[in-house]
Amino acid sequence: MPELSNAQIADRLEAFAALLDLAGASYYTARAYRRAAELIRSTPARVDRLVRGGRARELRGIGPGIEARLRELVDTGEIAELVELERTTSPELVGLGRFIGVGPQRMLEIARALGVETAAQFRDAARTGRLASVRGIGPRTERKLVDALERAEQPRPRRGLLLNRAWALAEGIAEAVGGEVAGDPRRCRDSCEQFVVVCAATRPRPIVDAFESLPQIVALVEREERRAVGVTVEGVPVELVVAVPERFGTELVRATGSAAYVGALEPLPDASDEAGVYRALGIPYCPPELREAPFRGEPPGKLLRLEDVRGDLHCHTTWSDGKASVLEMGVAARALGYEYLAICDHTRAVRVVPGLGPDELRRQADEVAAANEELAPFRILRGSECDMLADGSLDLPDDVLSELEWVQVSLHAGQRARRAELTKRVVEAMRHPAVTCLSHPTGRLINHRPPNALDLERVFEVALETGVAVEVNGLPDRLDLRDEHVRLAIAARVPVVCSTDAHSTRGLLNMRLSVATARRGWAPAGDVVNTKPLAELEAWLRRRRRGGGTP
Repeated sequence: MPELSNAQIADRLEAFAALLDLAGASYYTARAYRRAAELIRSTPARVDRLVRGGRARELRGIGPGIEARLRELVDTGEIAELVELERTTSPELVGLGRFIGVGPQRMLEIARALGVETAAQFRDAARTGRLASVRGIGPRTERKLVDALERAEQPRPRRGLLLNRAWALAEGIAEAVGGEVAGDPRRCRDSCEQFVVVCAATRPRPIVDAFESLPQIVALVEREERRAVGVTVEGVPVELVVAVPERFGTELVRATGSAAYVGALEPLPDASDEAGVYRALGIPYCPPELREAPFRGEPPGKLLRLEDVRGDLHCHTTWSDGKASVLEMGVAARALGYEYLAICDHTRAVRVVPGLGPDELRRQADEVAAANEELAPFRILRGSECDMLADGSLDLPDDVLSELEWVQVSLHAGQRARRAELTKRVVEAMRHPAVTCLSHPTGRLINHRPPNALDLERVFEVALETGVAVEVNGLPDRLDLRDEHVRLAIAARVPVVCSTDAHSTRGLLNMRLSVATARRGWAPAGDVVNTKPLAELEAWLRRRRRGGGTP
């Protein structure tokens, strides 16, 4: 069998997870395959070679069941159960159904009533008026479905994908067809709806054919000479644009920016690359993350980059709800080129996960010291993600807090409190001299929980008074502070920290998400605390301990 790239293996596991969902398998089984796909996609080693060498289970999270599927995939090029699921669950019809707003079971019922088996057959039946013959479909529903199939506006999924999932989907497709990611993932939006891949070719047909045959694409809803729209089994539409080479830059700019941003630049000149477009327009090059609102000016000269980050100041270990030890997290952080890492396990008041009290934190100090001896000159900082209590006091006694080097103060309960009550509680906690950073300030969970009512302007005022930094949390479903709030913090000269809140060694890679969000907030590298070398960070912390306000 030919070698399989990690991306190809991950794509098949993600398809398997999606079809397990359709087949009614356990939620946890499908989630295990999705997590395995994410792990494999981010693993630097060739996973097919690990599998052939019997070493697949060296990857954390790969159990015997998934190992067997990987062995089958690597040895035969396919997973037999996946092939059977594709035959019995009709992913092509399910994907099309989700795209037009029809659930999987109902879509299959309609298809059976019509006697159709493919997306093309379903569209033909809809266009010729046969939907009206299906029980439960009246004139209004028929018109709604036909309009959805024929919609001319930009196709969108019914619910945005988190940035990490969006990147994985878009990058996998772009790599397979030799294109570039555009749309919302390239702008690093926290919830992505517009997916576009742009290619350059004089002969577009082979690329469109390759796009149609990808495992991620279960149905085409549109196909033209240089454009196609495919749908994933989850109903996510992905647009392919095949530009002539001399207009590749033009189409990439058009497909990347928001409608408002691109509209303000029109008419776009022809150019083979993006730099040529901006030169022809006579304006400075604008990084993709900033192409949201209309803008023709000069972007920040030293916008934060991933390589500017010197360490991660928020992660968890097996002492609370993490998956790796102190040493394992330190080794992984050092491998990323970092100089330091802060261990910030939960305190007891969080309740929903194990938390540490004074005795546990002091025992953990011995483990931190041993890891530092082994990893020097890399440094692990003793820290805590310390819950704030109802009155704004902290969930650790002062003598323990004074021993710690980095204290993240967090609010996990009471997110629905009123604005004044919530703000008073947070501000009171920030005034404690041991606190160095406010974690995920607005408490939002993207697509699940809206931001709380916290008065961020007041929080920023207190941050300036006390020197407490505010966090851009890199968990994919948080990204909190979000972009617009980062911009307010930067404008107010409040120190910002880009952290991952990692609960595993792989979670440290979410720094990419945190940095992307900070960039969308126009954050320069110099305003981000963890771009400082270790010696400068320690000096910053000493000034903070003296209560001198913003260093």
